Amino acid sequence: MRMKLIAGVLFAALASTSAYAADSLKLAIGQRGLWDSSFAEIGTQFGIFAKHGLELQVFYTSGGGETQQAVISGSADIGIGIGTSGAMRAFVRGAPIRVLAAAYAGTGDQYWYVKPDSPLKSLADATDKHTMSYSTNGATSHAIALAFGKQLGVKAKPIATGGPPATYTMTMSGQVDIGWGVMPFGLKEYQEGKFRIIARGSDVPSMRNQTMRVQVVNLNALKERKDVMLRFMRAYRETLDWMYANPQAAKFYGEKMKLSEELVILQRDQFNPKEAMLPDRLSDLDLVMEDAVALKFLDKPMTKDELTELFQIPPPGS
Repeated sequence: MRMKLIAGVLFAALASTSAYAADSLKLAIGQRGLWDSSFAEIGTQFGIFAKHGLELQVFYTSGGGETQQAVISGSADIGIGIGTSGAMRAFVRGAPIRVLAAAYAGTGDQYWYVKPDSPLKSLADATDKHTMSYSTNGATSHAIALAFGKQLGVKAKPIATGGPPATYTMTMSGQVDIGWGVMPFGLKEYQEGKFRIIARGSDVPSMRNQTMRVQVVNLNALKERKDVMLRFMRAYRETLDWMYANPQAAKFYGEKMKLSEELVILQRDQFNPKEAMLPDRLSDLDLVMEDAVALKFLDKPMTKDELTELFQIPPPGS
């Protein structure tokens, strides 16, 4: 009996020490409720980050540009869902950020839409009197909106409208002609015919396979807490694998988003395939820079040394 009591006390002490020792990380996420950024909530809910000795403190922003500013200022350790060209621009201007992981390759999850009774059937119908939304300056949606004009000759005026919910309200009320969204936001409403999709990000040929979004880390946090960042990446990779392998992830996400599991799986498999979210996949960076120069995000392409310094993705197993 005495030995059992001692063992119980030791277990409680160890558990208390383990809980106390958990390292906290502040994550800024551009847009709440997106499948590709839901890893933070899912990984926390099912204990994956805790298993790696991490506690995530998450707050949400209106888009990639605002998220990046939070990392630059140090109010966030890691920023989730930053436009790659925006991260490049900030880096060459001396901002204390580095890329910790690739976030998303391609642009098929983003779309532009109008009200059902809009006379616009495609972006080509828009004139310079029409407005076309994107989230925030430097975000992926911003780069795509600019590319619509540069590469496809779209004449609508791009304006920043914040996240998908705010943009939806503005579009439905007529404050903006063409709204922007990212799956799974609006999937249910789309199926119910409440709006028409007239363009997708993948309509811009050069961006179809580019690494369009990245996860960035504050440089000082990376230098001072390298082991914590390595553990974050281990937990991040494990969570992504779990999200595509375990049906509990789709169920939990559906409950949070008030979507059926069927719709969650549909958006996951058709708009957010796992291949697009691989943290080690850096694709078409030369095209990213080419577009960034054309869209005036960069004055010139980055050098090989600059790219090596910016992209500090820990290899799997590290």
